[in-house]
Amino acid sequence: MANETQKVGTIHFPFPFTPYSIQEDFMAELYRVLEAGKIGIFESPTGTGKSLSLICGALSWLRDFEQKKREEEARLLETGTGPLHDEKDESLCLSSSCEGAAATARPAGEPAWVTQFVQKKEERDLVDRLKAEQARRKQREERLQQLQHRAQFKYAAKRLRQEEEETENLLRLSREMLETGPGAERPEQLESMEEELVLAEYESDEEKKAASGVDEDEDDLEEEHVTKIYYCSRTHSQLAQFVHEVKKSPFGKDVRLVSLGSRQNLCVNEDVKSLGSVQLINDRCVDMQRSRHEKKKGAEEEKPKRRRQEKQAACPFYNHEQMGLLRDEALAEVKDIEQLLALGKEARACPYYGSRLAIPAAQLVVLPYQMLLHAATRQAAGIRLQEQVVIIDEAHNLIDTITGMHSVEVSGSQLCQAHSQLLQYMERYGKRLKAKNLMYLKQILYLLEKFVAVLGGNIKQNPNTQSLSQTGTELKTINDFLFQSQIDNINLFKVQRYCEKSMISRKLFGFTERYGAVLSSREQPKLAGFQQFLQSLQPRTTEAPAAPTDESQASAPRPASPLMHIEGFLAALTTANQDGRVILSRQGSLSQSTLKFLLLNPAVHFAQVVKECRAVVIAGGTMQPVSDFRQQLLACAGVEAERVVEFSCGHVIPPDNILPLVICSGISNQPLEFTFQKRELPQMIFQEPKSAHQVEQVLLAYSRCIQACGQERGRVTGALLLSVVGGKMSEGINFSDNLGRCVVMVGMPFPNIRSPELQEKMAYLDQTLPRAPGQAPPGKNLVENLCMKAVNQSIGRAIRHQKDFASIVLLDQRYARPPVLAKLPAWIRARVEVKATFGPAIAAVQKFHREKSASS
Repeated sequence: MANETQKVGTIHFPFPFTPYSIQEDFMAELYRVLEAGKIGIFESPTGTGKSLSLICGALSWLRDFEQKKREEEARLLETGTGPLHDEKDESLCLSSSCEGAAATARPAGEPAWVTQFVQKKEERDLVDRLKAEQARRKQREERLQQLQHRAQFKYAAKRLRQEEEETENLLRLSREMLETGPGAERPEQLESMEEELVLAEYESDEEKKAASGVDEDEDDLEEEHVTKIYYCSRTHSQLAQFVHEVKKSPFGKDVRLVSLGSRQNLCVNEDVKSLGSVQLINDRCVDMQRSRHEKKKGAEEEKPKRRRQEKQAACPFYNHEQMGLLRDEALAEVKDIEQLLALGKEARACPYYGSRLAIPAAQLVVLPYQMLLHAATRQAAGIRLQEQVVIIDEAHNLIDTITGMHSVEVSGSQLCQAHSQLLQYMERYGKRLKAKNLMYLKQILYLLEKFVAVLGGNIKQNPNTQSLSQTGTELKTINDFLFQSQIDNINLFKVQRYCEKSMISRKLFGFTERYGAVLSSREQPKLAGFQQFLQSLQPRTTEAPAAPTDESQASAPRPASPLMHIEGFLAALTTANQDGRVILSRQGSLSQSTLKFLLLNPAVHFAQVVKECRAVVIAGGTMQPVSDFRQQLLACAGVEAERVVEFSCGHVIPPDNILPLVICSGISNQPLEFTFQKRELPQMIFQEPKSAHQVEQVLLAYSRCIQACGQERGRVTGALLLSVVGGKMSEGINFSDNLGRCVVMVGMPFPNIRSPELQEKMAYLDQTLPRAPGQAPPGKNLVENLCMKAVNQSIGRAIRHQKDFASIVLLDQRYARPPVLAKLPAWIRARVEVKATFGPAIAAVQKFHREKSASS
């Protein structure tokens, strides 16, 4: 269908068809939020075209913003001078580089000529920056225009690959000549490829900033980050669907879009992908890039101290010129992750790093919101939020996601295993390590020993056979845990930085990969001598590896080093004392006991996002109740209430296409209240499977049964699918039309109130958040909100498009309470009927479906 331009007020919104009125309202409110730099909470039920509304509304604002920016640039370049900011629109920033260009407040009593001179200089500097930015923009646009034809990209990629291969062959021949020629130095006596396991000399941050895993390539010219929109959702499939909607939109031909993903999704190096584990893929990739940079650095040194044996090969797909072509091709035409992956394989260029190179020039960056919400990941990806726009879609579980990302649990088995591995690593390479490395390794060993001791175990014994005298769960503040563990004298910030910069966990993983069979020596007390240990390290190439103990072990991906996981726990312990807790869970044996860090205040990790961004939009199909977002996420992050805007629209279905009922009593007139003590489960027909891979099979059988209803001569009249709230069926699956004509919510899915995590969270909210007059305490409100969020997500499965219809039955008298009803979505709440008895309720359901079936 031809694109249309809708005018809402004074704003023109291109749209692929005539939008619903609620879509026009959505786009207009979104535009106002972005223009005013607000924080918006947007609710638009599934089936109302939320994605298109977000695309057309946000990109219309970006179009107008860039137009105003170009007009202001042209005016300044024409006159050569002018105000640094438009007095009528202080929110307009001509460039992300203009942050420091604003005229600073001059000291009182300063001579007028000094003030005038400084102002003129700032204006001239701004004009110079604008000219340079225009030149870069022109060069970028010309480059993208040249890549409109696919053949040009293929030819350029092939030519660069050939040049790279020829250069590599010459370098290889040169190395061989040097190594075999007269006067060649002999390498130190270590096993083949073992040199890379030894830690490099470490310099702390006070002495020198240690090099990170992947340095900027010297050929990578730093590009200015244009004003852009970061669009985030939860899964790669949701992001791919969004990119598909962008392609169909009126902006699909012109917008510069790049999709970001994890290494697991974007890696094209089969040797790395075969590692299976996300952590292992990440670490191997970083190691390969570091190897590449260390080789380059070593080649530039005039007099190296010693020749090292050949290091692990750098990734052949990490070719800067090839990735530059990939970047330009990605920006020239909208592509999703699958297309980016195919492009990378074709060009033999890394899509993971190539897509990162495209961020500065992109207008729309599409990424999983875990990548945006985790500060270290955000920094590593090259994401800059200053004065940018962030849209977080499918945000109903945003608080839980942030909490989960920064909550870490380690077991006694992991602690003992990490200690054993690290101790044997030191025995193997201790004489080759510098003093600072040894100091930090001993600190880590000490920490691991104390963590085991606080659980009641002994680091020197097998964790599987250690029985703990004390069992149960204990909850501590961070400071109390540090004192009880006797580690309050250690600077965890320095230890965390050492782990990050030295990459000790990656070195340790390489060590355990090489000598893994030895590292179970805690179960063999006799294998304690250093000589015996060294003898056991000798590779035995003639022996076959030991067979796995069971089939599941054979197919499972190789586990990462336990120290990698423990590093996350150490980082969590640097959180402010009031924002987290440590839970000690003693379960009889040391191996099953755990230490868990629980984040209580997700706002500490969201605060930087709302502080740096121009505007933030939190959107979803069901956002009610929104009080959690306002209080736990925004107020605690320091966002003023005046900056928060709420928008909720109705559904596009006719009001009489839904029948929401609250049934208070059953057939025998007994009150329906499915509390834990009273509820009973009915007999099942189809039931939600325990394994995720069986979901498709159950859904297929359920669908076939429904399709056969009209063909079985009355023997099959329908199908019933029972599922657990919050399970595999309750979110993200489409039960439109005949697949979901009636949704029955049995009881209220309250979380386990006895959970120590939930109790601590409730206590934290009661202490930190004010109690509104006439309202429940914040902690109790949290429990009700968690319950109703789960309900709202589940009952929204049935209505999926404009002509759909369904009845919604809330089978519990507690739903009739006004505070509970108020937390239902507005488009459902307005139609709710409360039935005190069972008979009239069933009659209403029968009448509703009889009339809808007849008219459909």
